[in-house]
Amino acid sequence: MSSPVPPPEAGMRLGIRLAAATILLLGVLAAVSAKMVEARYARDVARMVFNDNLQLLDDARRSAGASADSLKAALAASRDPEHEDQYIVISIADHRLWYKRQDQVVFTTRVATGSGKVLAKGKGKGKDAEWKFETPRGRLTVLYKETDPVWVPPDWHYVEVGQKKKATPVQLTRGSPFTLADGSALLVDEAEIVRQFPDGRAEVLEGGEGREIIVDGKVFIPPFGTNHRKFAGVVGTHRLNMGDGYALHGTDVPSSIGRSVSHGCVRLRNEDIETLYQLVPVGTPVYIY
Repeated sequence: MSSPVPPPEAGMRLGIRLAAATILLLGVLAAVSAKMVEARYARDVARMVFNDNLQLLDDARRSAGASADSLKAALAASRDPEHEDQYIVISIADHRLWYKRQDQVVFTTRVATGSGKVLAKGKGKGKDAEWKFETPRGRLTVLYKETDPVWVPPDWHYVEVGQKKKATPVQLTRGSPFTLADGSALLVDEAEIVRQFPDGRAEVLEGGEGREIIVDGKVFIPPFGTNHRKFAGVVGTHRLNMGDGYALHGTDVPSSIGRSVSHGCVRLRNEDIETLYQLVPVGTPVYIY
């Protein structure tokens, strides 16, 4: 005896219910996932604020799309270069910059560009194991401008210093004091790097170019957000940022102008970058060849 066959309407209703349940489940999972991402982002931002790491916070803000700079850059990139009324041109070979409005040269000066040198990160092989200090070629954009900029040296700075001083780079971390040969210890106290001596004395170490912490054959890399990793005056009086760590900026070594000596940025004399800062609006295209 055969089993009764359910009417087509019943099967259709069952299929609709299953589809609705699936959609509801997917919606719940998406909402939970979104909440987790939001909570993770809030946690990371809170951590960066606690550590006074404004550079990483700014990077996160731009990466999250909360900054209008990326939109301005995208709009600038879509414009026809032949119809742009103002732009910067930089010749790496000639070490020269021109700022033009239409066909008129408004300002020109000599610059310093990337050295082209390669710095090894460690014992690894390949591109991931090295830094190459080149000025990028192509079309960039002035994303934002700064006065009295502070340079936050990347890790390569300490690797480079270590090679010059024959010292091994060592990362300092928050909450983990590093004991030195004489019994003293280096520790991170909020935004300061402190050397604590066995007799109870404590010395706050001053940072800056040429004042890196080199002890016991080691050069110590301070955490981001500490005062020891903020160098004032190194990149001059003004800076025009083009993204990915590249910028047009001043220098504390004016004798370097006209040479291939930078780590990738375009250096100008302080009086020249101040002039350019006044002339060039955000969104201006920069052509480097």
